[in-house]
Order: sequence, then C-alpha cells, then structure tokens
Amino acid sequence: MKELLATVKENKPIAKGIWSITLALPEPVGKIKGGQFANLSVGDASYPLKRPIGVCSVNGPDVTLCYQLKGDGTHKISQAKEGDKLSVLLPLGNGFDLGDAENIAVIGGGVGIFPLAAVIEEHAGKKNFRSYIGFRGKEYACLTEKFEKGGSLTIATDDGSIGFHGNAVQAFLSDYENIKCDLIISCGPPVMLRALKSALKERGIAVKCLVSLEERMGCGIGACLVCACKKSDGHNARVCKDGPVFDINEVEL
Repeated sequence: MKELLATVKENKPIAKGIWSITLALPEPVGKIKGGQFANLSVGDASYPLKRPIGVCSVNGPDVTLCYQLKGDGTHKISQAKEGDKLSVLLPLGNGFDLGDAENIAVIGGGVGIFPLAAVIEEHAGKKNFRSYIGFRGKEYACLTEKFEKGGSLTIATDDGSIGFHGNAVQAFLSDYENIKCDLIISCGPPVMLRALKSALKERGIAVKCLVSLEERMGCGIGACLVCACKKSDGHNARVCKDGPVFDINEVEL
C-alpha cells in the first residue's frame, strides 16, 4: 500500500452516470488483485476524505478506476483533466482468491461489475468464466467486452431493453442447471447479494461463493470503523481492511 501523486491520463464517461479514470502511477505499488480498491482524492482541499473506488484494470504503471456519479465528490473527480495530479492510496483491501477453481460463475450488478472485470482481466486464459451482469437498462451497460474475454456472458436488464429481462441473480439461476461451476464470485448492491444468498440456500447449491461488499468508507485502512459489518458469528468486521471480499456465509447481508 502506497500513497502516490498520480497523473490523470484519461477521464471519460462510459455509460449513463458511469465514468472511467486512468491514472499513471509514478512508481510501482506491487501486484494489484482483482477485487482490491483505491482511495482517490477529488482534487479539492474542501473535500478532505478520499473516495473508495474499485480497481477495474491494471496495465503496467496505468491503473483504471471506474466510478458512478453520485455525490459532490465523484462529480468533482469527473472534472479532472488529462495531466492533473490526484493523490491515490492503493492497493487496499483483500481481493478475490480463486484458489484451484477452474470454472467460475461471475454475478455482478450495477457498479459491482467493476472489481469483477478486474478479476477476469487478471485470470483470463487461465480460468473459465461464465458471467451474468445486470444493469437497469441498456444505457447503463458498460465493460461488456471485458467480460466476454473471460468466456460466456449473459447481460440482464431490469427493463428488458437488452439481454435477459430481470436481474443478474435471476439470469444465473435460470442457467445454473446448464453450467458446472466450482466457485461463484459476486459484487453488487446489498439487495442483490441478499437475494443470491437466499437463493443458494433455498436451492441447496453448496458451491463456494465469495462476495465483495459495498459499504460507505472513511479512511479505507481499517482505522475509523465506519464500514463495519456484522459477521455470522456475531463479531464485527471492517469491510475495507478485513474485506471487501468475504465468503457469503461469513457475513450478514
């Protein structure tokens, strides 16, 4: 983990309300695993807290982060121009450990697809991925080419404008009998992860499932405890430090 002053190489919209920013790092930070994230400054001293943003792609010294325009902070980030300098702390958190799994089902919803895209980039050609990614509608769809590189892809939209009419979990369940997977990885809004956890239990699907949690964060390094979540054993965990990736049965959703 290092805090660096990175140079903006590109910052552009890639879908409705979704932006991609590529940063050139001035020095190596070591291996960045799919599922890890960065804390990025907004480039304005009146916003002292950095924003946690998932790493989407790594290409040599260049790191691409994708983010959703949501509050004042992310709108400020979208105003960064090529050549601007932004402070960034990375890599943070624990990424997805695929272990010996060969056939992996990927279930992502909304901005939850960003860290999953990084996992596929990291392991493309070495693992077999079947991806199910969901969006509200076709105008929100992005990064589909990254998932296609890992194997098969099913796109789901809430309004049915493209692909499967429904959400990513429903798309996965409709196809589950036709696939053989030895690991499931997922990231998305809490309601999606709750639905996935319930469906796996109800259908008796015992395949190991790893999920990346989305939580509000302050420091990103486990000191402030803003992002605490409840574990199934009654203890608390820090999403930024102990996660954001957990076994789905390890945490309450």
